[in-house]
Amino acid sequence: MSTWVIVHGGWHTGAEFEATAAHLRAAGHTVHLPTLAGNRAGDDKDVGLEDAIASLLDYLAGADLSDVVLAGHSYGGMVITAAADRLPERLRRLVYWNAFVPRDGEALVDLVPAHYRALFDDLVAADGSVMLPWPIWREAFINDAPLDVAERAYARLNPHPYRTFTDPVRLSRAPDALAMPKSYLNCTEDTALPHGHPWHPRLSERLGLFRLVQVPGSHELCFSDPARLAAALDVAGRD
Repeated sequence: MSTWVIVHGGWHTGAEFEATAAHLRAAGHTVHLPTLAGNRAGDDKDVGLEDAIASLLDYLAGADLSDVVLAGHSYGGMVITAAADRLPERLRRLVYWNAFVPRDGEALVDLVPAHYRALFDDLVAADGSVMLPWPIWREAFINDAPLDVAERAYARLNPHPYRTFTDPVRLSRAPDALAMPKSYLNCTEDTALPHGHPWHPRLSERLGLFRLVQVPGSHELCFSDPARLAAALDVAGRD
């Protein structure tokens, strides 16, 4: 069995993966669900990508974790890519779940359609955070869930520190040069990025050699079907 560290995406905390983690734990895995700097209760929203990366590195080192299957969802892909570049000795495999795969010098906003960046720029609050509008959440992020599930999930989201989307990541090597095995988990109904500007294969192929696992579901399968997500993660993370 494996030691998992699952890194959440934008507007989330680690708590949103608890239902998924329960299924992985029932299968015998150890699962850690850190919350990145900027998304914890009471955190300053004027933090950048380096702060988020440092919080994950501190978590891995502080818990003295090794042989880790490190998974990232969406924005979490920015953070796990940097962690793999800087602490590869602690990792066994990387798993990207509909996640960004950046190269050195790229920001998350460089990897989304231009109209997304324009929308986010218009929504930045005085504290430096940005919130996902309900219509986009409902139609593009959690399109596979009943309305009541989508509403309850939306109520759990928190304003996200926008600088973590606009700061460029600093890497010493490209993702395809990382030595550990890599997997890409692609939810086939995920339209958080439009299918004309897709997660897979546009971003997944940056990993070089990787394992592809595809599963029906939206960007927020952790809410709509956590058991299905856990089963797909288990396939993506196994040796």
